[in-house]
Amino acid sequence: MQQLDSPEGELHLRFFLTSGEEFALPASGIREVFSSPPDRITPIPNVSPLLLGTLNVRGRVIWVADLGQFLGEVVPLSTDRAEISVIAIEDQDIMLGLAVDRIVGMAWLDIEEIQMPTSVPDGMAPFLRGEWLAGQETHRFLRLLDQVAILRSARWAA
Repeated sequence: MQQLDSPEGELHLRFFLTSGEEFALPASGIREVFSSPPDRITPIPNVSPLLLGTLNVRGRVIWVADLGQFLGEVVPLSTDRAEISVIAIEDQDIMLGLAVDRIVGMAWLDIEEIQMPTSVPDGMAPFLRGEWLAGQETHRFLRLLDQVAILRSARWAA
């Protein structure tokens, strides 16, 4: 995977989940990125356990979800911290906040170098567009998520 100083490819936001796996989302599908103190996220009873609650962002209430748990990770995101990183994704009129462990930053990634995911958990596969090999020696992958598939998933109704 090459990261170029001159903008080539498409702009993506890179971030980590609790498991230490690295993911990316296309910048075009991201409404905004922010950090929130955990106590500003209001838990809502009787909703999917994937949802941490709601958050008021400049007068708009959005749902915040644990992206790692949504993708099948066993360990939930720790809310025992000063700030939780949230990526707000949007498609048409639907907006959802994805809580992640750590945000790396923006990077230009060559979409033509993407490969089909190889060994991915079944629960994650429908939400991946592909992956880049991030480290030849370490066999680390940078996985590209499909934000529209995440937003439109039937898992939120569970």
